[in-house]
Amino acid sequence: MRSKDNVTGPDAITGAALGALGVLAFSMSLPATKVAVEHLDPWFVAFGRAVGAGLLAAAYLVVVRAPRPTRAQWRRLAVVALGVVAGFPMFTSLALQTSTAAHGAVVVGLLPAVTAGFAVLRARERPTTAFWLAGGAGLAAVLVFLAVSGSVSGALGPADLFLLAAITLCGLGYAEGGALARELGGARTICWALVLSLPVTVAVTAVAGVRQPPHAPAAAWAGFAYLTVISMFLGFFAWYAGLARGGVARVGQIQLIQPVLTMTWSAWLLHEHVPAAAIVAAVAVLACVALTQRLRFEKPKLA
Repeated sequence: MRSKDNVTGPDAITGAALGALGVLAFSMSLPATKVAVEHLDPWFVAFGRAVGAGLLAAAYLVVVRAPRPTRAQWRRLAVVALGVVAGFPMFTSLALQTSTAAHGAVVVGLLPAVTAGFAVLRARERPTTAFWLAGGAGLAAVLVFLAVSGSVSGALGPADLFLLAAITLCGLGYAEGGALARELGGARTICWALVLSLPVTVAVTAVAGVRQPPHAPAAAWAGFAYLTVISMFLGFFAWYAGLARGGVARVGQIQLIQPVLTMTWSAWLLHEHVPAAAIVAAVAVLACVALTQRLRFEKPKLA
């Protein structure tokens, strides 16, 4: 049964703060991936980081003596793993072989809308009409940027298709993980998903490592290390906790800020050109995310 929990007060503030911390951690993911895949096999980058994070997760679960999930929770953890452990890293690694991190950042601006959609389907949330209008405005700003930049003038390129696949799977993983974190907690949700994925991630990483031995300069390994420890592990501690506390749909909209941060890192660290249209789109989505955080919506309580 749903109750009209408006998620105001401490839960809303804490959820938003944790969500913002997660977004800050994730904002470096695309630049770090871009640096890594310039010298390392994209499959090694995508799945190797999950192996490293999985080993950290296993150690964490042992230290805190976390109880094993139930059978139903294991099934939901498989959805989380499909979305955020395998899907998003794999498709973004493939996309960033030919796309810039700045362009990818704006396309990933579609992610909050996808996450909100899955929040209705998987987390049983019911955002208000005003919330959808605000989120839709942010989505429209991203689509206008894609049109202006040429990404949607005719057929999409392979990089854009990879990014769209990444966004779809990631939105599913975010919504399922945020709902499951209400039961397991943010840290244990991502840790169990990483451990569950280890048989697959180890196998793919081993094959990729044999096919193309991982020899790379220090910068590429630094990017890989960031993806392993921050993007795939610690960032999710805050992110899933924030989704659980503040609501998947609401806190998910905070990720509209991510393109601004990612473009900043891309210009500063990778010296990528950031077009004026991207800056305009980023400012527009910032206004939209500020509005979504002020709107109320229904958030289901645990049974």
